[in-house]
Amino acid sequence: MSEPLEDLDCRGQRCPLPVIALARRLPELPVGTVVRVLADDPAAAVDIPAWCRMRGQEFIGATSVAGSPAYAVRRSH
Repeated sequence: MSEPLEDLDCRGQRCPLPVIALARRLPELPVGTVVRVLADDPAAAVDIPAWCRMRGQEFIGATSVAGSPAYAVRRSH
């Protein structure tokens, strides 16, 4: 996995706010950029990959950063 350009800290935010934050930020970044979304809402584990499928973006995978779930997304277009 490429190192993320940035972390999008959405900890403490509930569905659908992490996905909304990702949807707003991703178009501002160059194609190929990886963003890591830090989100502790359990719904993010389903919502972020589903959003990527619907929008044609690449969901790279889930990891943990400082004990918080993190979801890596690469801008595809």
